[in-house]
Amino acid sequence: MLRDTPNLEDMTFTETPLSGAFVIRPKQLADDRGSFARTWCRSEFEARGLETKIAQCSTSLNRKKGTLRGLHYQARPFGETKLVRCTRGSIYDVIVDLRPTSPTFMRHFGVVLTADERTMIHVPAGLAHGFQTLENHTEVFYQISEFYSPGFARGVRWNDPAFGIQWPADERIMSDQDRNYPDFHPGMAI
Repeated sequence: MLRDTPNLEDMTFTETPLSGAFVIRPKQLADDRGSFARTWCRSEFEARGLETKIAQCSTSLNRKKGTLRGLHYQARPFGETKLVRCTRGSIYDVIVDLRPTSPTFMRHFGVVLTADERTMIHVPAGLAHGFQTLENHTEVFYQISEFYSPGFARGVRWNDPAFGIQWPADERIMSDQDRNYPDFHPGMAI
């Protein structure tokens, strides 16, 4: 049985300023019926040395514009690599490097992800992740390399001055947990 060889140009990988994190844009094939795009291919990720294990997939449904979730991560040995995509609406997506040996330690990167563009972000283990919705009825889809381990779930505060993140100026809807994480200090690093 013949199998197609993946075309390493089905997705464009653009490295962010944070080491190992990429914005990924699928190549859209469109005609009168609509469009088709490959959103994940093990061969394309392996060719770039990126994590390919997927243990879980999750969705986040957000009713209101201004919903802020994060910044979340899992501590070692259950650090998660995530591939995050907005499947309905749009989000301002943020990652923060918490790896103490990384040249981009404590730096952040933000990008708008929209359902229309199908852009994704590859978040390596050791980075905290969060987002704020830019529209009502927004959905976010995650492919995650590790099983969720509640005892290793951690977070850093969305507005911690150590990171200087400029979030959209909307009124925010947040959980008390996300709103009240303590100030970050290097001893909290992954």
